[in-house]
Formats: sequence, structure tokens, C-alpha cells
Amino acid sequence: MIRRAPRSPFTGKTLPVALATLLLAACATQPSPQPGAVVMAPPEEAAGPTLPPVPQPEERPVAPVSVTDPAIPQAQREAAFVEYASSTYGVPADTIRATLAQAVYQQKIVDAMNRPAEAVRPWRDYRPIFINDARISGGRQFYLENRDALERVAAQTGVPAEYIVAIVGVETSYGKITGNYRVLDALYTLAFSYPKRAPFFAGELAQLFGLAKAEPQLDIPALKGSYAGAMGMGQFMPSSYRLWAKDGDGDGRRDLLDHKPDVFASIANYFVLHGWQRGAPVAARAQRTPGAPDFVPAGDPKSLEPRYTLAALAQRGYVPMAGQPVPAPPASQGATVIGLEGDAGREDWIVYRNFYVISRYNRSPMYSLAVHQLAQAIRAGVPAQ
Repeated sequence: MIRRAPRSPFTGKTLPVALATLLLAACATQPSPQPGAVVMAPPEEAAGPTLPPVPQPEERPVAPVSVTDPAIPQAQREAAFVEYASSTYGVPADTIRATLAQAVYQQKIVDAMNRPAEAVRPWRDYRPIFINDARISGGRQFYLENRDALERVAAQTGVPAEYIVAIVGVETSYGKITGNYRVLDALYTLAFSYPKRAPFFAGELAQLFGLAKAEPQLDIPALKGSYAGAMGMGQFMPSSYRLWAKDGDGDGRRDLLDHKPDVFASIANYFVLHGWQRGAPVAARAQRTPGAPDFVPAGDPKSLEPRYTLAALAQRGYVPMAGQPVPAPPASQGATVIGLEGDAGREDWIVYRNFYVISRYNRSPMYSLAVHQLAQAIRAGVPAQ
């Protein structure tokens, strides 16, 4: 899936004393370093207690070693894959074998996997890709053209319509760019020729056969998508499609390629299943106390889990700027801190549970912030109804 966001002005005012005092009495946060992102760090022993993790769906299965061990000859691994996919998803082995025979190795897919966008540019360069006049105006037009369907899903799920639109905007430029790779080729290439992540991609290739069994209108060799095998307007991987897609209009099938009612319902369902909270904030620009040490979460320095209270963050010198959103009450959910290199230097952000949920779509903090800022810009230009 894809990632980016618009630009908004922030003041440098300090948080009102009453709110700062309240924050000191209740909360917790964590950041996420990643290529292009700078996160901040006190000594781990001073990080303070953390909150429980956000409940998540079960992990999607990965393929066994017999399929993914590069020391095993590929023909043997492919035979093990056929057995695994057939026994796991109830698809005839002959069907799987015949479909795999149509797959073509693509070196350019491996090359693309080795140069993800987030790894080569900081936030100041990443952001304009998605937060620009064309993407914002396109999002507003898309929202207005699909307003009834979007707001129906938003009312049902609590996921604001502008965030659904922003995902589609960041992922596929509102359905214009959904990918030109055959999904079969992408997953086959990565399952058998990309050892670093072969267990995941071989698992996704198996899920593709399970998906086609559940949605027989899908013709596996004809499916097009990204170089990683993601499909449709929302760029769902086969497992996400099979497990979490929704039939948005009750026509008896789930079509995430270009059927908007299903696309909207499925993106919202993905967020809900990963812990989205209705009406809760996503992110707040942070005021950092001069001299405050960089914040890095205990344990995994790349974690975006919102496991710190706002009070704990305030003790470390990070509070939301005046006018920025906070949970109501402030102790009601956790947060964490991320630091990014913006046009004017470092930007510190306090990010909440719903930010973490967006990051389940794509693990880059820049992606999540881009989606958030694009959603805000879209909403600002859509008149109330």
C-alpha cells in the first residue's frame, strides 16, 4: 500500500498550564524510527511503565520452511508449496500446479523490493509526493462524487470518510494507478527468489489461491497489482482481501479491484479490526522542552505502539502544542513520539492509537502521517452536508 500527506501551519505556543498539569497525571507513548524518520530517546530504564498493546487480529500464516528454504532446490520447494496451499485452503493440487506453471520470474520485482520509497528520502521530500494541490483537489472531488457511500460507511464504522479517501488517494491516486504487474508473477517471484521475506510472500501466494476459491469471479492469472502483489483501489494483499474484505452493497461478492462500495467498506473494516477508535484523535504536533532527550521506546526502537501515557511523555518534555488534539479524557489512550526531518528542521509529533492503526496498513510513520495530513486537507475543502 502507499503513503503521504499535506502541509499545515503550527504555532510554537506552549500548552496551557491546566492541560499540561493534567497530562502530567496520566498517559504513555512510543515512537518509531525508520528510514527517513528520526525518533527520540531517554535511557530505557527511565521510560516508565507502558500500557498494554492494541489488540490485533491473528497473525497471517507464513509458508513452512520446506517452501522457503533457499538451500532446497526450487522444484522441490514448488512441490512443497502445492501440497501446503492445497491442504491449507482446500484447492485441488492440479489447479495450483497448472496456475503456477503460468507464473513468470521478474527480476525488476526483486529490484523494486530492494529500494522502497521510505528508505531513500526524508519526510521533507516524502511529504510533497502526496500532499500537493493535485492530490488534495483530487481527494475532495472523489469525496464529493462518492459522498453518500463514504458517509454511510463512516457512520457504521466510526472511520471518518476522509481517511478512507486518503488511503485510496495515497495508495492508487484515487484508483488511477493500481499496478501493472501480474499478481501471480509478483508473489511467485518473491516467494521463490527473495529469501529475506519468502515465508511471508509464499504465505500470500497460498492465500491467493484461497481467495480465488472464496471469490470465484477472480481469475488469478489476469489479476494486476503492485510489485508486492497488492491489488485494487486500496491495494489489499491476498490475505487481507480474503480475511477482512467486506461486501459493501450486499451483491454477494467482494470486489476490491474497482467496486467502490466494497473498497470503502473493506478499508474501514481493516481499520476497525486493527483497533480504530471512533472520534479519537490521530496525531498532534508536539512542543518539545529545550534540552529534552530524544525519545526512543523501550524494547523495539522502531515500534509505533501507543504504550505511553501523555503524562509520561510530558515528563520527558513532549506535550501537544496549543490547539492540537488530545484524547478526551487525556488518560483514555496511549501515545508515542516520532521525530521527522521537515522543511524547517525537526518536527516532533505525538501520535495516538488511531495513528498506530493507520500504520498497520503500512509500517512507515511517514506513510501514516501522510494519510493523516491528506485526510485533514480533504476534509477542510468538503462543505458540510
